[in-house]
Amino acid sequence: MRSRTHPNLPVVLSVSEVKQILNEMNGLPKLIAQVIYGTGLRKNEVHRLRVKDIDFDRNQITVKRGKGRKDRPLPLPEACKNDLLKQLEFVKQLHLKDLREKVNGVELPYALDRKDPSAGKSLSWQWIFPSLRISTDPRTLIVRRHHMHPSVFAKHVKKAVEKTKINKKVTAHVFRHSFATHLLESGADIRTVQELLGHSDVRTTQIYTHVLNRNPNGTLSPLDKL
Repeated sequence: MRSRTHPNLPVVLSVSEVKQILNEMNGLPKLIAQVIYGTGLRKNEVHRLRVKDIDFDRNQITVKRGKGRKDRPLPLPEACKNDLLKQLEFVKQLHLKDLREKVNGVELPYALDRKDPSAGKSLSWQWIFPSLRISTDPRTLIVRRHHMHPSVFAKHVKKAVEKTKINKKVTAHVFRHSFATHLLESGADIRTVQELLGHSDVRTTQIYTHVLNRNPNGTLSPLDKL
């Protein structure tokens, strides 16, 4: 009989550790970290956010065609709303510059690229976190503006963690793990957390119950009652 394999427990930061790391970050990398921790977005989802995906009036971020090719709405954290508005203004100015310089439009989903290739030059489809450099798409050889490369964010996180001397391997996904765990610790329903994370199976979400400050039943250790 085969032995069951158990998934590795996710690395999770405490609230204090999240604060320490964010305090050592600034600019765009800090904003990206805040958005991931504040919404539970996956690394590829946050980098592929477009202007149209953020509704500031309704305080909502929509993940379009996330994992499993499903859309899902997420609450926009009030704490980073003003910085996101400033980022949007920056994106607008960068977009106007690209239009003046006749830069090719941003990458579009394949179906839309065929139906309306001009959409790539509209503001609504621009990346929220664009790269500062124009580059060549290695697949199509089209010269255009891409979103910030994930490695840039990873380098800033690594530097911030080194400064805090936190002895954990912290990646973009650790902010997502921490989002889920802290929600459950604050009493959020596991089904709600499942929907926010975009998990198709609640069993995937249940792994976070193994890293809570309390056990899955919410019972404190008897030692903690002494």
